[in-house]
Amino acid sequence: MKPMEVQQEYFERVVQVNRVSKKTKGGDKRSLSVLVVVGDRKGRVGVGLGKAAEVQAAVRKATSYAKKHLITVPLKGRTIPHTILVKNGAAEVLLKPAPVGTGVIAGGAVRVVVEAAGIHDIVSKILGTKNQASNVYATLEALGKLKNIKKEV
Repeated sequence: MKPMEVQQEYFERVVQVNRVSKKTKGGDKRSLSVLVVVGDRKGRVGVGLGKAAEVQAAVRKATSYAKKHLITVPLKGRTIPHTILVKNGAAEVLLKPAPVGTGVIAGGAVRVVVEAAGIHDIVSKILGTKNQASNVYATLEALGKLKNIKKEV
């Protein structure tokens, strides 16, 4: 018998819903592509892309994928340990730590990922494309590349 798993409460946010279609012999096959950001607000965050004929099914697929592929973000109090600039395709994202009380100063796509990760004070700038999906992936890559800085005494 397996012990009962305690279900963690996750923060979920749909970032983008995109209608896609495919040409087939019988006509156009239409479906929906959904980008979802999932996090526990304690330093773990993930992104999932789901595709289905209905929005609910696509969201369920995306959420399931995001929960299976969570990354752990190193935090320094309520912010990130250091400044990082990441370029992922056309998307370029700059994340900078901020003093306590600054809040989340970030654009739409970056804000969702940062809030899901549980970062309360950060300054960011989107430098490349305006494509939300690309910016979400670039932000996730930047958070994944952060290193914990240990002070030597």
